[in-house]
Amino acid sequence: MSGTYLGMPAFPEAARAAVGDATLRGNLRHATHTIRAKRARAVAEVSDWAELREAGRRIKDHTLRHLDRYLVQLEEAVTAAGGTVHWAADAEEANRIVAELVRATGESEVVKVKSMATQETGLNEALEAAGIRAYETDLAELIVQLGKDRPSHILVPAIHRNRAEIRDIFRAEMAEWGRPAPEGLSDSPAELAEAARLHLREKFLRARVGVSGANFMVAETGTLVVVESEGNGRMCLTLPETLISVVGIEKIVPTWRDLEVFLQTLPRSSTAERMNPYTSMWTGTTDGDGPDAFHLVLLDNGRTDTLADEVGRQALRCIRCSACLNVCPVYERAGGHAYGSVYPGPIGAILSPQLRGTGSEIDASLPYASSLCGACYEVCPVAIDIPEVLVHLRERVAQGGQAVRAGNRVVLRPARGHAAERAAMRAARWAFAHPGALRAGQRLASRTRRLHPRTLPGPGRAWSGARDLPAVPAEPFRDWWQRTNGGKDTAK
Repeated sequence: MSGTYLGMPAFPEAARAAVGDATLRGNLRHATHTIRAKRARAVAEVSDWAELREAGRRIKDHTLRHLDRYLVQLEEAVTAAGGTVHWAADAEEANRIVAELVRATGESEVVKVKSMATQETGLNEALEAAGIRAYETDLAELIVQLGKDRPSHILVPAIHRNRAEIRDIFRAEMAEWGRPAPEGLSDSPAELAEAARLHLREKFLRARVGVSGANFMVAETGTLVVVESEGNGRMCLTLPETLISVVGIEKIVPTWRDLEVFLQTLPRSSTAERMNPYTSMWTGTTDGDGPDAFHLVLLDNGRTDTLADEVGRQALRCIRCSACLNVCPVYERAGGHAYGSVYPGPIGAILSPQLRGTGSEIDASLPYASSLCGACYEVCPVAIDIPEVLVHLRERVAQGGQAVRAGNRVVLRPARGHAAERAAMRAARWAFAHPGALRAGQRLASRTRRLHPRTLPGPGRAWSGARDLPAVPAEPFRDWWQRTNGGKDTAK
């Protein structure tokens, strides 16, 4: 959605409710553990994974530094190949452009390839308001749409559902959207997949307009790339007469050769495959092959503002593999809905507050939706230092400061509820700036260590309720260093 989910509470409250759902926790634990174990095996097969990861980081950083030049090059290449490029500053403009393009065809329905960008803008709801029905064709997105639900995972949007729940959704809802579920449908994966295939087949063959996103855009050729595992994307990209692709401006890579890196790292990091079963590429239009008309909608929607942040801009490297979600202990227990965004998990905790700002209670809480364990950084195929950005955004929430919103440099005020945190940070800053006071405080803490409580009082009780407070050493490190002559005496 373009904004926070209507009625969603801040992350702590939403996560508290999610953690109490035993079925949800079980579904998430099984799915995330399975995916990440397969990913680890797939990555281990590649001897130069670290080099590929570094190459991906450098390509993305180079592209972001020269994004203006590559976007113009992309527009020229797409136009020369017979496509039309539209520029959308925000979600509302992107949705208006797509609705107008669909209306111009005279059609009232579209088939869609799984697309995070169109979820971000709330395109389905916007099209519905314009009298146009959008049909999701990815199996997991179909489950979410039929269940009147919201995605909870970047790669597997219905990860929070088990087979029995999916069977019940198909039985109850399929008839409203088209071909009904077969009589006596069971929760067998094969039967569920066949029911979805039959339901979607008529939509593929009838649709005249397709809507997609793209995993990558190649500036030098104007080529767009979609990787997927079910074949629905190939159907949506080739059968309709008109294809409309809504893509974030950060999805661009400079050259065709750059794809080599990402077509190795993305499938292994996302689906634990050596390569995706379906990798579709198209460049403009071609007579007698594929759609007759191609429209590319380039979406900003906060990305330029994010680019202006020297620390936070690394979030724009993201290739949406979802590896960070599958290793995150917070996501595993809270699920994706608690993040109040189409981008859940660690990447959502840094991307959403930058795209949308930290003005809402939800977005101000997201940078704290992490234990800072660093597992997300270790698995990221483009080396996004998510913990670094989380701490950066926490500082912005707690202390305010300069930021860029809607292209303008503004000064953000501190969010409410962080007065104690700001006071503690000011006290720490003063102490570290006065070595004598710091030394005296350390000695006092060591000499009174037997009197220290086992839990923290006040707001700190929530932290120490599930953790042991670290024991204070018998003497400060400074005193030990002086007493042992820098550790030399203990080496004898």
